[in-house]
Amino acid sequence: MTKKFSRLARVFAGFALAVTAQAAASAGTNTLAVLDFDLIEEHHDPTQAADMQRRIVRMESMFREGMLARNFYEIKEIDAARVQLKTLREQQEHMHRCSACQIQIGKAVGARLVATGWVQKVSNLILNINIEIRDVEADRVVLNKSVDIRGNNDRAWEHGMKFMLRDFAERRAHDSGYGL
Repeated sequence: MTKKFSRLARVFAGFALAVTAQAAASAGTNTLAVLDFDLIEEHHDPTQAADMQRRIVRMESMFREGMLARNFYEIKEIDAARVQLKTLREQQEHMHRCSACQIQIGKAVGARLVATGWVQKVSNLILNINIEIRDVEADRVVLNKSVDIRGNNDRAWEHGMKFMLRDFAERRAHDSGYGL
């Protein structure tokens, strides 16, 4: 009886190790590099430039924090690729329009996925916040989200990003592969 119990215990221990290793491997594959968000203004107003820049940085921060807080991705810092990113930005104004740029940065920081974000200001009343997540190896978009906001102020921008994060979480709860 002791031999059987010992053998059974080893089988369960081996199974537990395999499951733990598989979970660790899966967690490592969900690495995400978040590139600096862009602002696209069709009607640039120099008097709003500082507020717009502050808001775009806030959107990036809220997105990053939201993904971390929900444990959806392991965020890879892009600091090691800042010089490369600066060079790419000199060649391409907006990173969401350059999949090759996204892939280069993703590979440089060892991320499986890369997120680009941008806010398009159509007018002071109509803006939209956009997020795109690309698989670095497959060079394919795995997620494209957009939310329209009304009003060009801190409250409207933050409300838009909170809605996007909440929607992302609800969709992930129903589909564990959402955004992967």
